[in-house]
Amino acid sequence: MNVADVMTPRSEVVTVELPGTRDDVLEYLQERGFSSVPVVKQTDEGEEYRGLISRDDLIEHPDEDQLAILMREVPTTTSEDGLETVARLMVETGARRVPVVSESGPVTALEGIVTVTDVIRAIARGDADGETEVGDLATPDVNTTYVGTPLTVAEREIYYANVPYAIALDDEGGMAGILTEVDIIEVARVVEGEDDTGDSIATEDDEWMWEGIKAVGNRYLPTRNVEIPAEPVERFMTEDLVTVSRKRTAQKAAQLMISKDIEQIPLVNGGDLIGMVRDVNLLEAL
Repeated sequence: MNVADVMTPRSEVVTVELPGTRDDVLEYLQERGFSSVPVVKQTDEGEEYRGLISRDDLIEHPDEDQLAILMREVPTTTSEDGLETVARLMVETGARRVPVVSESGPVTALEGIVTVTDVIRAIARGDADGETEVGDLATPDVNTTYVGTPLTVAEREIYYANVPYAIALDDEGGMAGILTEVDIIEVARVVEGEDDTGDSIATEDDEWMWEGIKAVGNRYLPTRNVEIPAEPVERFMTEDLVTVSRKRTAQKAAQLMISKDIEQIPLVNGGDLIGMVRDVNLLEAL
């Protein structure tokens, strides 16, 4: 099976054009739940593929508005490449959406996009190997947070853990739900205003204060930020958790991911959390 058999064709791919603004990208990410959007530019020779912009790019560079600066180069593939080849590329580079390009003409043209979910669908259908037990594919390392953690802090926890989720634990340490990057981007918004860079942003009395910063004078700078609500994680998490045991096959896990529209499933043993099965883990079996 080749990339052409599973990819989304160019006619159905949402893109943003140069020149453009971060607002254009944020709108697509919020409305469609995408993790990234391809960037194209209209030239005299036709449409040219330029790069990709992710939600992390927007959050990590809140003061940058130009798409040309925000976008970055990512691995690409061709429609003739095999499914196993692109799956290996995704695992090795951590890319969830790989642009499918053609360089046969005067410009690099975008022919479509292939995602981790496209490969998972192939596994779920039985078009790719799915007989490996998930216990052999799951990672024992699990990113967690507390249900009462402010979303702003949980977003940082997810970012520093370099995974797109956090299992929310209750007061007894049990699984209460799951928070994902998509949950965060859905409630994020771009705001404009002024930041007072001199006043203290936290004091020793502030709850969830990581460190107190003393005021050293007033200096105001225009700013443009992605604002994330500081309300508790439990207000934004998904409570209805889907779980799997070690003996489930990759195909069964893939079918669950597709039917439930999820990217990761907690691995349990007798109700105890022992690991996490992410969609990229299933690609490792190919």
